[in-house]
Amino acid sequence: MIPEETQVIEFRLNGRPVRSTAPDDETLLSALANDHEVNGAKYGCGRAQCGSCTVLVDGNPVKSCAAPLSSVGGRSVTTLEGLTQNGRPSRLQQAFIDEQAAQCGYCSAGMIMQAQALLDRNPRPTDAEVRAALDGNLCRCGAHNRIVRAVLRAAKGA
Repeated sequence: MIPEETQVIEFRLNGRPVRSTAPDDETLLSALANDHEVNGAKYGCGRAQCGSCTVLVDGNPVKSCAAPLSSVGGRSVTTLEGLTQNGRPSRLQQAFIDEQAAQCGYCSAGMIMQAQALLDRNPRPTDAEVRAALDGNLCRCGAHNRIVRAVLRAAKGA
């Protein structure tokens, strides 16, 4: 049996330095769950099409199910868990709670991370801008209107 090639990847995860030793084909999503016990991002389609695995890499939304772990070496990764402030939900997370925007909750982490990226670059988006930003994230429960309201609510609190 030929041993798998492995690599050591160092990066910042939710503000703290971490390292992962993984096979060359390891995905970021897998490393987050298996090496660091960070489970906010969800495995959905496995093809970067549903958005449930979205995390921020250097502030940009990335579908972690298709991103090689090697792509985050030396970079900063933020997950849903990294948005909390002193153990409390962020303004955006609280808006999702207040608007009951997480019906089953499976897509929520990806929606929130995609919305956070939008709010970071545009603190006062329009309804149309929110909808365009979230277009690549799927919600099977049909909570899209609540999700948009939550993002707009968070923006008003900015």
